[in-house]
Amino acid sequence: MSDTRDREASRTGRAAVLEHVKREGPVTAGALARALGVTTMAVRQHLDGLCREGLVAHETRGGGRGRPSKLWRTTAAADRHFPDSHAALAADLIAQIRTVFGEEGLDRLVALRTAEQERLYSARLGAQRTLKARLEALARVRSEEGYMAEVRREAAAGAWLLVENHCPICTAARLCAGLCREELALFQRLLGNGVRVERISHIQAGAGRCAYRVSPLS
Repeated sequence: MSDTRDREASRTGRAAVLEHVKREGPVTAGALARALGVTTMAVRQHLDGLCREGLVAHETRGGGRGRPSKLWRTTAAADRHFPDSHAALAADLIAQIRTVFGEEGLDRLVALRTAEQERLYSARLGAQRTLKARLEALARVRSEEGYMAEVRREAAAGAWLLVENHCPICTAARLCAGLCREELALFQRLLGNGVRVERISHIQAGAGRCAYRVSPLS
């Protein structure tokens, strides 16, 4: 029984490390250990195993007077461990829609999808009055859809970050730029005219996550 429990704990710890690297990377083993409440040695063991499987990789950066630090990040191969919203089916449907209806038809379908998202999201955000509360409600909805979203306070006065650590429609978004374009406009409408929403990090451009800076205009 003890061996079974140890193996189960190891699998659970491995999954937690992988998720934290996805959320926080590039990140050191020490920072991961503090976040998870375990020893750095335990985290390194998981990282080494994940690295051998090609799910994480690291780069070494100078540490000033101290030893260089290894900064860990997930690889593209790790995406299969997170929601992908049936990537192959989405890619096939986009190709067929483009063939039958052309680019204009595809844009119209994306607009219809966005309108439905706006209706659903608005219902969830409707009771929230402050910008922080609205962002947190939006992050909850997006997380339910697989985006691993969170809200962070930015150093700039009054600004917030909506961070999406995973893109469950990544394959579809690569094939249809309108999905990302409409998404940015959707966030702007949901959060109101009193704020400016700008995308400052984009998975499609090679970043580890999508991030949106939300700044009050007054």
